[in-house]
Amino acid sequence: MQKENLVVAAVLSGNRNFEGRINSLVKANYLASPPLVVAYALAGTMDIDLVNDPLGHDPSGNPVYLRDIWPSNEEVQRTVRDSVNQGMFEHEYAHAFDGDDNWKGMPVPTGGTFQWDERSTYIKKPPYFDQMVDPETSGTDLHGMRVLALLGDSVTTDHISPARSIPKDSPAGRYLISQGVAPGDFNSYGARRGNREVMVRGTLANIRLRNQLAPGTEGGWSVHLPDGKQMSIYETSMQYQGDGVPLMILAGKEYGSGSSRDWAAKGVALLGVRAVIAESFERIHRTNLVGMGVLPLQFDPGESAASLRLTGKETFHIEGVCASLNGGGRKASVRAVADDGTETAFRVDVRVDTPQEVEYYRNGGILPYVLRQLAGGKRGAGRTARREAPALGWRKRLSALSASIQIATRQRLCSRIEASGVIRPKYQTACRTPGGSALP
Repeated sequence: MQKENLVVAAVLSGNRNFEGRINSLVKANYLASPPLVVAYALAGTMDIDLVNDPLGHDPSGNPVYLRDIWPSNEEVQRTVRDSVNQGMFEHEYAHAFDGDDNWKGMPVPTGGTFQWDERSTYIKKPPYFDQMVDPETSGTDLHGMRVLALLGDSVTTDHISPARSIPKDSPAGRYLISQGVAPGDFNSYGARRGNREVMVRGTLANIRLRNQLAPGTEGGWSVHLPDGKQMSIYETSMQYQGDGVPLMILAGKEYGSGSSRDWAAKGVALLGVRAVIAESFERIHRTNLVGMGVLPLQFDPGESAASLRLTGKETFHIEGVCASLNGGGRKASVRAVADDGTETAFRVDVRVDTPQEVEYYRNGGILPYVLRQLAGGKRGAGRTARREAPALGWRKRLSALSASIQIATRQRLCSRIEASGVIRPKYQTACRTPGGSALP
């Protein structure tokens, strides 16, 4: 497949369909019901008419069609009656909190906050609170920006933040190897989503992504400017960030389409991307960008990077951001300055669509916003914790809020378990004693 650059197809019964979903080398995937996946597997080809072509032949050479092996509704119902019973569910729910010997034998740290293990390659402390902005002075214009990626239409969240296996020769793979992880133990980006070091290296690293800044390449490649050096997108980002250069992305229609993947917004934010200018956005991904402090901007109807003849090698200046966030209209001005001084000016819509989103963006994202609400005792966050401890510092407020959430969660779980009718005596004390020991 790699040698001949073959385009091959596959079929899956999952709820998502991205390029390379089944295997990174398979470019064409189709969704089908589980029985049809089995039918295609029996046929061994996608180039078949399942209604009129045989799936294969029996030992006597007679053709066998899908209709010959497709079960009737009665057969399906009989199999369900013979295979599924109430006891299965009672047993599973009765032992839901037990865990196996590995789970029971795990050491449990104490204390009111999570204890980060620097040796872990699965969970790392995120940096979202390391450099919190001042909401009173943020929302300023953006100057001297460089383009990290110039993308086309229908760039999905899987293109932006893949969930599949981690190639050993990728930035994420090399990082894991440097941490002593063997390629056979890499697991997937999805499994490593608690480790920002893996996920930021995997952002915009989908092997099918085509960055027009690096023509002729496929995958997570970009070009550092003005020297023109071609590097991985992660390496390019790190060099720009080391030089203090803010970054942006230019994209076409339906940027961020597909499943709502939070790392598609987290990853670009950690790459140093401050703004995305696209022809249109998928609704939830646009909201996620604002939630990570990344400014979504939209070309005017009929305009695009191509129509404006933008190469992505210009230096960009976005002006009027503060005024647009302060009720001065939803427009901002963009100036793209080429190396020879030629300037292309155009207007964009500032897609921070609601007053609440404005507050998120001013605070550098939803996480700093919520933390400030908790620490400052403002309306709308942690009301129970503040009522019980109005004079506590913000760290103690978080601890009090955490305790109230744990109590509410325990009560909710207990009510569901008791409603199921399969609660065992060992859980009754924990469930029915207010403020008692937590559920096992």
